[in-house]
Amino acid sequence: MPLSVAEREAFLAEAYIASLAVEAGDGRAPLAVPVWYDYVPGGDIRFLTDGDSRKARLIAKAGRFSMLVQRVSPTYRYVSVEGPVTSSEHTTLEDLTRIASRYLPPDAVDGYVQGSDLHALVTFRMRPEHWLSADLGALG
Repeated sequence: MPLSVAEREAFLAEAYIASLAVEAGDGRAPLAVPVWYDYVPGGDIRFLTDGDSRKARLIAKAGRFSMLVQRVSPTYRYVSVEGPVTSSEHTTLEDLTRIASRYLPPDAVDGYVQGSDLHALVTFRMRPEHWLSADLGALG
């Protein structure tokens, strides 16, 4: 069953690891990589990456990307979203701390942030435009 708008946005706002996909050019399948991200219902999706990474270059060229998040324990759910990049900016300390705080235990966030090269990071924002979602119920 497809999720309602409120259900899919609430699910995407949870702290899952996303699979990000972006066009990789002629003769190549899309680049697909795991990323940490941040999302507040009704807003843009944000994630950060090394500004010199292949992923960053491909996203800058394509101007859009897609993300898939899923829960594999019953009930199995997924949300896939695709849309245009609305901005790419140097990552701020606030961006890095907010995203790290979604995925790391509280006592590990400061060490992670301090050990990161903030000047090398870029934060991409994407406006969700196309959604696919489902709750497939308990499997088995």
